[in-house]
Amino acid sequence: MERSKAMLVDITKCIGCRACEQACKEIHGFPKESETHLSTTAYTVVEDHGDRYVRRLCMNCQDPACASACLVGALKKTSLGPVTYDKSKCMGCRYCLVACPFNVPRYQWSKLAPYVTKCDMCYERQAKGQPPACVEACPAEASIIGWRDEILEEAQRRVLNDNKYVKQIYGSQEAGGTSVFFISDVAFEKLGFIAAPKHALPTLTANALGDVPTVVMVGGAMLSGLYWITQRRALVAMADAQEKKERS
Repeated sequence: MERSKAMLVDITKCIGCRACEQACKEIHGFPKESETHLSTTAYTVVEDHGDRYVRRLCMNCQDPACASACLVGALKKTSLGPVTYDKSKCMGCRYCLVACPFNVPRYQWSKLAPYVTKCDMCYERQAKGQPPACVEACPAEASIIGWRDEILEEAQRRVLNDNKYVKQIYGSQEAGGTSVFFISDVAFEKLGFIAAPKHALPTLTANALGDVPTVVMVGGAMLSGLYWITQRRALVAMADAQEKKERS
């Protein structure tokens, strides 16, 4: 079986410098202002939880529910590990937003031609043998990257050999396993982590999609182009109007 990459985030090592945030923004050409939540211009953020700092980013699941829910294959789990997004295939259904158990993907509501956005662990950099920008920028080595089996072994070694750690590796089982692991000296539920199911969620999305008659699926594919042209801008305009109303 082909090996894939994974990231380990050691919360005990994070110093809250947010260098990871800025490196991510720089490589994607986003505004440099620090943000408190994941957004279309922030693929990773650092949250303050008392005297602990917690990174948020796409978990890049081993068997991603977002990809399973995508009718057109815009989201794909790569053999290298990251879950990538092909905007040229996206039809704007946003099923991926609903399917993700970690509430990661964001939608560009303010744009006339909106797309889904999320972290892909710097897939293009990794394909060239380079680490993700966030990992490279971390001065405290709170985030490291490597082969998934070796990274998981390193996480296990730290947790088992040092009593300060909670005896859990978040991401090793959640949603069937992910490509991002977290270890901590504080209970994960106290740091805002959700109690995700241990099984892979695509089994649920596949069953749900399996209940849709074939004729509906085929018809939907044929009409997707028409939907894109006639409805997409209208939806965005409505969302934009709602945002302006909420801000006023």
